[in-house]
Formats: sequence, C-alpha cells, structure tokens
Amino acid sequence: MPQISIRPASNPDVPEILDMVGELAEFEHARGKAIATVADFEAALFGNNPSVFAVIAEADGVTAGFAVYFMNFSTWLGKHGLYLEDLYVRPAFRGQGVGARLLSHLAQICVDNGYPRFEWWVLDWNVSARNVYGHLGAKALTEWIPYRVVGDALNELAGKEPRS
Repeated sequence: MPQISIRPASNPDVPEILDMVGELAEFEHARGKAIATVADFEAALFGNNPSVFAVIAEADGVTAGFAVYFMNFSTWLGKHGLYLEDLYVRPAFRGQGVGARLLSHLAQICVDNGYPRFEWWVLDWNVSARNVYGHLGAKALTEWIPYRVVGDALNELAGKEPRS
C-alpha cells in the first residue's frame, strides 16, 4: 500500500485540480458541463475571503485525488457543518484507501471545529462509492430530494414579482 498524505491545496495545485475536475466530469458522463477555469478556481480557493476549500491526497508523493468542500449551516442545530462538493480519486489509486483518507481528514475538520454534520451527494448509479460510504458509516438520506435552479429558469425565478 502506498504512503497516503492529505494536505491543504495551494495555488500551484489549481491546474491539477482542474484536470481532476475534468476527469471526474468524464466519469460522471458530463464532461461538457465542467466549464470552470484556472482563474475561477484561483479566485474561489485563494482570493479575498475564500469560502471554499480544497485538500490534495498524495500517494507516495504523487497526486492521487482531491476534495473540495465548504461550510453549510443547520438552522435546527444552530451550527455550521461541512459540505463535500466533490471528492475524486484517480483510477490508478482507487481501492488503496485514498478516498477513505480524504473522508477521514474532512471528518476530523468537523470534529476539530465542533461541526456536527458532514454531508455530500453521490450519484445513484455510483454503487461502488455508495458501498464505500456505507462501509465508513455514512447513511443515505433517502427522504430528502435535492432541487436546483439554473440558467434561464434561474433568471426567470429572479425576475418574478411577489404576489400581493
């Protein structure tokens, strides 16, 4: 097994993070939807007052994967939590504990900061990831249905006048 280490991403990591985002989008059959640029990631991760964060997983000194996360908030608990936006492990490093180490690292951030929740989404067809998550103690929230508004629908919603 390789020596796995997790470290905070730094500005020089951005091109490789973007490459892995493309690899993830390809895996999810959505390559054309991944349109973020190096400049987008530099601004989000390292601009003034960043609110999104990334960690890099290395296996024997080689970049094996990454995780991008941000804080969310529970009004019921009155506390922040951690939301995992993306986790990706390159194919050559799968099955070697890299994903579990990334998740463990993020769980430790929650524990260290008193965040009572660590949440993420996974595609329903990604059974191997779902099995790993279940093995690590994560529970699927089948009673919640995510919603999203984008593009023209977002602009239309923003322009709606409230009814009186």
